[in-house]
Amino acid sequence: MLTALSFSRAATALLLAVASGVAPMALASDAELLPEPELADNGMHYQPWFLDSFLDLQEDLDEAAAEGKGLAIFIEQAGCPYCRELHEVNLRDAETVRYIEDHYVALQIDLRGAREVTDFDGEVLTERDLIRRWGVLYTPTVLFFDPEAVEDEGLGKDRAAAIMPGYFKPFHFRTMLEYVAAGHYQEMHFQDYVNARAQKLRAEGKEVTVW
Repeated sequence: MLTALSFSRAATALLLAVASGVAPMALASDAELLPEPELADNGMHYQPWFLDSFLDLQEDLDEAAAEGKGLAIFIEQAGCPYCRELHEVNLRDAETVRYIEDHYVALQIDLRGAREVTDFDGEVLTERDLIRRWGVLYTPTVLFFDPEAVEDEGLGKDRAAAIMPGYFKPFHFRTMLEYVAAGHYQEMHFQDYVNARAQKLRAEGKEVTVW
């Protein structure tokens, strides 16, 4: 099983490529686009399929497991340009959103928020204190949890199957969703899966832009 720490180090390389000036990849011209996302009262973009819960993370994970899904925790903040990119580009793709709804329960947490959250170990603290506890440095960060493989001990971030530490372009984002949902994170490195999926799609005659 790939650890969250080893994955985070590798995935940070992808983040640095984006931050160094690589332009975000546009969706395919034939993609089915959803309406522009709306801003919530807290200034963050809102998706209607985000879970409205009491923010007890173990209960949310159990709810996802009962539906045969994983749990995806989106950590964002108001005014974050890459959070906006995530919502206005990646999450406007109808196919990607359908995939999320079919395979995940998605929860949004505000990096600067004051709502109370119960961590997986039962510790109750505010959103912003949870983020400090987890050591999350970038927004957006998405943590993916597999109910069938989640560890019984450690902080929430240590129990994640994989972590997306920053904005991923549409191809990498969709690949990450499949990487966790299909359990590939247990058998191969994310970058290897990126390359394998790109080769498969190209063999099917589809155009793929990895970088």
